[in-house]
Formats: sequence, C-alpha cells, structure tokens
Amino acid sequence: MTARTVLKARSRAGLTALAAAGLFSACASGPVPPAAVPTADNEHIAPCPDGMGVMDGWDRPAPPHRIHGNTWYVGTCGLTALLITSDQGHVVIDGASAAAGPLIAANIRALGFDPAQVRYLLNSHEHHDHAGGLAYLQQATGAPLLARQAAVASLRRGHGDRSDPQQLEPGSGFAPIGQVQAIADEHVVRVGGLAITVHATPGHTPGGTSFSWRSCEQGQCLSIAYTDSVSAISDAVYRYDQHPKAVADFRAGLQTLAAMPCDLHITPHPLASDLFARLQGQAPLRDPQACQRYAQVGQRGLERRLGEEAAGRKP
Repeated sequence: MTARTVLKARSRAGLTALAAAGLFSACASGPVPPAAVPTADNEHIAPCPDGMGVMDGWDRPAPPHRIHGNTWYVGTCGLTALLITSDQGHVVIDGASAAAGPLIAANIRALGFDPAQVRYLLNSHEHHDHAGGLAYLQQATGAPLLARQAAVASLRRGHGDRSDPQQLEPGSGFAPIGQVQAIADEHVVRVGGLAITVHATPGHTPGGTSFSWRSCEQGQCLSIAYTDSVSAISDAVYRYDQHPKAVADFRAGLQTLAAMPCDLHITPHPLASDLFARLQGQAPLRDPQACQRYAQVGQRGLERRLGEEAAGRKP
C-alpha cells in the first residue's frame, strides 16, 4: 500500500511487545539444516529497531529468519518477503520496495540458498511497496512472476489504472516486470514437494492475492497463510461507493481470507500481524483464529469507509 498515514494504529498492540523484546536477532533460532546456515553475509545486519510503526523501516535491512520449517523471512524491517524452499527449487513471495530487491537477494544468499534456484516469484498486490523489488529479483533469479489476471497488466507496465483505489498517489509506480504469467484463482504452484495455493482476495487492489501452504518442522506441520492487505484506503479521487462490483469483490475476498487454512498468519507488512513479536515468543506464533480476525478488521474498515463516503467525509 502507498498511503503512509492509515495503518499505524493497526499494530499498536503488537508494538508494545516489540518495544519490550526488540525485533529478531541476527541469528535464526532453532535447528538450521546444513544447506541453510547463515553466513558472514548477514552477520553485520543489526536487528530492527524497537518501537517501529507499520509504515516504518521499508528499506531498512533485516536479518533473515526461519519462520517455520522451509518458510523463511527474507524481507526488510517494514516489508515482508518470504522464501519457501524445496530440494527442487524455491519460491519467493513479494519483492517489497525497489530498494529492498537487493536486500532480499542478499538475505537469500545469507541463508545459504542460491537465488538462481528460485523457480517462481509471487506477489500479494500491485503496489510499489510490494512489487517494487520484483524486477530486480527477476533479473537475479531468472524466475517468472505468476499473478492473477487482474494484476498482470499493472505489473507489466509498472503502475495501476483507475481500478486501483490508490492509482493517483505520488510515487506509486515501480519498475515494470518483464515475465509475468497469468494464473487463476485456486491455482496450485508446485515446485518439488511445495504446493502453494493461490487465493483471490481483491479489494485493496484489483489483483490482491493471498497464498496458503503447509510447512513442517520437527514433526509439526502448520498451514501457513500469507494474506494480502485489507485496508480500504484511496487517493483523493476514488470513491468505493461508485464501484459496486469492486466493493462486492472486496467483501468476497474478505470471506475468502476468513476461511483460509491459517495455523500461522503472515501479512505483507510484518507488524500488521505482529510477526516479529511472535517470532520472539512474545505472542503465540500459531493462532488458527488470526485470519478470521484479520478479515473482520478489513470488513470493519470497509464499512467505515463506505459510511464516511455516504456522509461526505471521503475521499
């Protein structure tokens, strides 16, 4: 998302825990397989600072970290990027900002993985803070970007159109991505033993997409849900009440989010789901109700926005 004034309140509860515990340290916790031992490449990366807001730290390096099993955090202090690994190749979800692209690639290398072994890139939505680094990552990996049809044109040209509520925000463009392949809702991306299911969750953007997969560690297998942003925010022109189909799609996407398999919840802005606090043990990492609560937050925000428009207070 590109508005920098809306989401700060969404993770204040999590920030209390983060202020006490700090973000994750420079070393991954738990057993690390021989192929993924952190190297000197990331030993100099300082932990993320305490007290950050959801909209902070977008371009600040963060140490890579195992989340669970073959799922790794390789993003920045403020923007999520995930590496999901297999013995036959890997998948990266989200490219964060343009400045973050090289940081993501460096984190992949620091974990002992080769970016050239990334088979596919995926994206939550077509905004510069989640798609900005994809062109760099495509060059570094050679992997195609898979996206739902509603996002393909925007990803190829590097900006949205009037169907995107935030199209007119300044600085919202990003480097066009060369190889973008359209995939359908409920498509399953397969690499070796990986099976990542695509879920259509439009609303924040027309191409909004969420993903789910299973990840196992020490005999514990969890359903991981990476859920797209749910904030109903816009530029100074867009009105949701003038786009009834988009509103209906938004509501349908929220229902999809609520029903996703969701033992472990992750969001494109890590603090929006208190990810770092949970990795530090300051809150439960596993929370099967998290996706339902997240969808409810989105539903309340959408209805509030429609009410503001009806009262003449928005956009």
